[in-house]
Amino acid sequence: MLYHLFTYLYKTYHLPGAGVFQYTTFRAAMAVITSLLIAQVFGGRLIRILQRRQIGEGIRDLGLQGQMEKKGTPTMGGLIILLAILVPVLLFARLDNIYTILMLLSTVWLGLIGFLDDYIKVVKKDKEGLAGRFKVLGQVGLGITVGWVLFFSNDVTVRQYLLPDGQLSAVDASTVYQDVKLMITTIPFAKNNELNYGNLFSYAGPYFNGLYAFLYIPIVIVIITAVSNGANITDGLDGLAAGTSAIIGTTIAIFAFVSGNSVLADYLDIMYIPNSGELVVFCTAFVGACVGFLWYNSYPAQVFMGDTGSLAIGGIIAVLALIIRKELLIPVLCGVFLIENLSVIVQVSYFKYTRKKYGEGRRLLRMSPLHHHYQKLGYHESKIVSRFWIVGIMLAVLTLVTLKLR
Repeated sequence: MLYHLFTYLYKTYHLPGAGVFQYTTFRAAMAVITSLLIAQVFGGRLIRILQRRQIGEGIRDLGLQGQMEKKGTPTMGGLIILLAILVPVLLFARLDNIYTILMLLSTVWLGLIGFLDDYIKVVKKDKEGLAGRFKVLGQVGLGITVGWVLFFSNDVTVRQYLLPDGQLSAVDASTVYQDVKLMITTIPFAKNNELNYGNLFSYAGPYFNGLYAFLYIPIVIVIITAVSNGANITDGLDGLAAGTSAIIGTTIAIFAFVSGNSVLADYLDIMYIPNSGELVVFCTAFVGACVGFLWYNSYPAQVFMGDTGSLAIGGIIAVLALIIRKELLIPVLCGVFLIENLSVIVQVSYFKYTRKKYGEGRRLLRMSPLHHHYQKLGYHESKIVSRFWIVGIMLAVLTLVTLKLR
């Protein structure tokens, strides 16, 4: 809102200083500062409200060190994250930008699903929470919406440059270009690193031209569901999900900045995505919200984010990666989420297999997800979280290396 207000004042009345709102970097800086302040001010008040209403976490005794000490800790703290994201974005981002609108929709959509789950658990005292099928249905619904907008909206384009041989390329230094509707993505560590989803149907002949939405949208659904659930599973130790998400968000902010800047995109020889630079404002608000939440969520946690926060931050990361055409980097960038997800899948699958084969279930890990395995091994919670953060930083650096290493 402030962007539109000061832009009007600058263009109409030439208000001194109002032109600074034209700079994405200024608005991104203001967004992260505002986000941190909101998390600090609103966070403490929300915790006191939750404590007065006795909205605390129910703990099932799994025999983990320090586990029962967390009983009664306020949950639904994801509301702090949501507010610290939404307010700065509404204040400083361009609200007529298709990507901003899509990110606001994704944040509210998954935030509501997570809130319903937490509400049923802690207020209605139903330990099962929102039925799993309704969670999945909500994630699928968002996936269809995001996939549909990215595929069909004329505001979603990539810049194609005219090469000397008359061909078009997403990366080149040519000054002759056009912004086209094309569903391509980046293949990491490859020299000619664009994958056109339409080419995946090319073998079937011209009859299938334009029908690859039936392939692209399911891919979007899988990515959003997987990353959202990965963040949800990772949210098991104080500060783990919030800290890891802040690292991922910072990395995506860098990608959004270079992908939305024609000069930097040309210098780095990467795909330029018109208007995607506006996502930097959203990314900085997201990082500020996660870091601000850590003030209360770091060990020993004063509040848990609950599904209200974990489902939302996972979905946000997935949609951001899809918009800047870096979804194939998710297994690396979100490696912590991935290994946490896989640890549960492998543990359950192996247990069922051995029970069927030997008559009794066996486990590969002492407990899943992976962070609980290390707790069972005797590692302190804060040490596990710190080391997962370090792994997350290493994966983020590896992801950034793909900008030039091909």
